[in-house]
Amino acid sequence: MSYKNRKPGYSKFIMIFVAIKVLLNALAISRFGFHRDEFLHLVLADHLDWGYKEVPPFIAILAKITLSVFGDSVFAARIFSTIASGLIVWLTGRITVELGGRRFAITLACLALIFSPAFAASGYLFQPVVFDQLWWVLTVWLFCKYLNTADVRYLYWLGAAVGFGMLTKYSMAFFTFSLIIGILISKERKLLFNRHVIISALIAVLIFLPNIIWQFVHHLPVITHMKQLQATQLDYVKPMDFVIQQLLVNGPSLFVWLTGFAFLMLSFKLRRFRYLAIAYVLIFLFLLKMNGKNYYLFGAYPMLFAAGGFAFEKMITRSKVILRVATIVLFVLPNLLLLPLFLPIFSFDRTVSLFKYAHEHVRFLDFAVTWEDQKQHPTTQDYADMLGWEEMAQKAAQTYHSLTPEQQKQAQIFADNYGEAGALHHFHKKYNMPDVVSLNSSFALWAPDNLDAKYIIYVDDDDNVTARLAPLLESYKQTGEVFTPLAREKGTRIYLLVNPSPKLNEVYKAELAKKRLE
Repeated sequence: MSYKNRKPGYSKFIMIFVAIKVLLNALAISRFGFHRDEFLHLVLADHLDWGYKEVPPFIAILAKITLSVFGDSVFAARIFSTIASGLIVWLTGRITVELGGRRFAITLACLALIFSPAFAASGYLFQPVVFDQLWWVLTVWLFCKYLNTADVRYLYWLGAAVGFGMLTKYSMAFFTFSLIIGILISKERKLLFNRHVIISALIAVLIFLPNIIWQFVHHLPVITHMKQLQATQLDYVKPMDFVIQQLLVNGPSLFVWLTGFAFLMLSFKLRRFRYLAIAYVLIFLFLLKMNGKNYYLFGAYPMLFAAGGFAFEKMITRSKVILRVATIVLFVLPNLLLLPLFLPIFSFDRTVSLFKYAHEHVRFLDFAVTWEDQKQHPTTQDYADMLGWEEMAQKAAQTYHSLTPEQQKQAQIFADNYGEAGALHHFHKKYNMPDVVSLNSSFALWAPDNLDAKYIIYVDDDDNVTARLAPLLESYKQTGEVFTPLAREKGTRIYLLVNPSPKLNEVYKAELAKKRLE
């Protein structure tokens, strides 16, 4: 059936699933507290630039809008993430239509996506991950539209999507190259040989150019960041672990995307879209070689869910209504039951109880509580990263306010890592204390030239302050500690350092100079 003769695009029908996704996020986004990465992304709003050490600038712009328009609550911080999640569902439904799917295909594809553990867990936090997924899915939809209509306007919009995707997360480059190679390998390669593709590429480059310039001006910090990531996190990821996680992260929806992948590779009906399956294989192999984290690949699954919805619609005819319903129940209902493990719709205590039950009775779900260190914990790493921050800020503020007004004028607050620094920055006005200093992550970009106060409130999750700092101080004492159960920051200590010697400032300045060159 030609594209022009197709029925309308089921826009209102797809909106049902968008509403489901937004409602689920709305039930969860105020729970537990800020994630450590959210603190970092929110602080970028106060230091707008064309780049940062660990992320491009798109998340900073969203943070600025969020804080200016919606406020500084947990709910406010996650509004844009919820909107992006809804758009991903919308585009998944639209891709399904472009492949030739109808209502049953749309239903299966969208529900598989909505209740997939991968997308439930990654779709509500204020992180570049969900926006990265959005640009990937938008890119696929735009090229499918171009393939079906030959309307070059979709190519121009595709160039803009790639450009903004690169301003969101650099992984967009890997996906774009995988798509291009996939198209070149397929029979649709002729679509790339025209001047409009070059114009599209120029649009992408122009949008991304300010960040390229920023990277060179700042000595290509993206390379340093990737080396640090490789050394501290990615080296823990074994190739087989990555493969197994890709088979587990979508739960029973695995069978939807696997069927979609098989149809894209083998079915005559989807032969024009075979490049999507080839692109998936290429990006999968690349991330496998690079020891990528499992969520790096999430943005490639919506297109496979769309193909899977189409496949099942073709295999199960309209007359087999019961079989269609059974298919949806089989591939969606188990994920619905698992949802609280990945989306915080219940209280923390009840959620932890569910993890304990799952560990005792459904052992394959242990991947959900396997952290970057590849060890199992009582809860997910994301949930643990949302705990203890305000307790830490309160205790740092108590230390500051224990000083006399004259001493407070000569005080600074220093945090060892970006999570601690981000939390102290976020809460410093609420608790009436100075802004924080840190040399970790992008905080080094705006750190002061000197750490030379007579009183330094030092926050660190390391306990060897005696060995490292005591020789450089007149005195010091521990004034607080994070006790929140199951928090990754549990055990973080707050110290009051008194009359540091000039040597401490020399060490600080040397480290700052090094950080600014990385």
